[in-house]
Amino acid sequence: MSFLEEFQANLDSLPNILHKKYALLRDLDKSLQDNQRQNEQRCEQEIEDIRRGVRIADEKVALAVQAYDLVDTHIQQLDQYLKKFDEELRRERENAAMTGVPASSTDGNTKSGKNEGGRGGRKKTRPTASVQTAIAAATAAAAELATSANPTGMDLDLPVDPNEPTYCFCNQVSYGEMVACDNPDCKIEWFHFGCVGLKEQPKGKWFCSSCAATRNRRRGK
Repeated sequence: MSFLEEFQANLDSLPNILHKKYALLRDLDKSLQDNQRQNEQRCEQEIEDIRRGVRIADEKVALAVQAYDLVDTHIQQLDQYLKKFDEELRRERENAAMTGVPASSTDGNTKSGKNEGGRGGRKKTRPTASVQTAIAAATAAAAELATSANPTGMDLDLPVDPNEPTYCFCNQVSYGEMVACDNPDCKIEWFHFGCVGLKEQPKGKWFCSSCAATRNRRRGK
């Protein structure tokens, strides 16, 4: 077979080969387009899911803030009632003093077994049980709702009552079981059980670590 005949034979088979190649290219291109379309649909669905999640998180945050404000409003009302009660109690004592009849002690905030004068003129007392309950309910409700509404740990900037007194080494508000230092000059006075390593009310006199160290130094002199 001459060179021309061989070239002619190869040329005759070229259209079939090219047709197969182009058909394969069309199939691959169609598969690529289908894959791109599916990826775009998945991306759009994921974006919509993210937007829906953000809307739900915003609603939960709003509910948490509303719950906190609601409890805080009741706490403020309770504070007002307590102030009125203190004023009425003070007037009763003044009237009793003027008439010469000693007023009965109704202060339930001092430590058991110690009267008000025996504490050496303490500057502040622990809130009453009703106040502690209200504060604990507000803190627990706001914390629970804020945690569930904010799983990513974002700062929700919830309002805090600046007038709420603080106690203990941790400088936090009153909650749970607390113990009073028997040193009348203690600057902190009340301590949370967990912060001072207590599980139950101590028997006899109890001093915080700072006052105990001061007493030991005085004894060593």
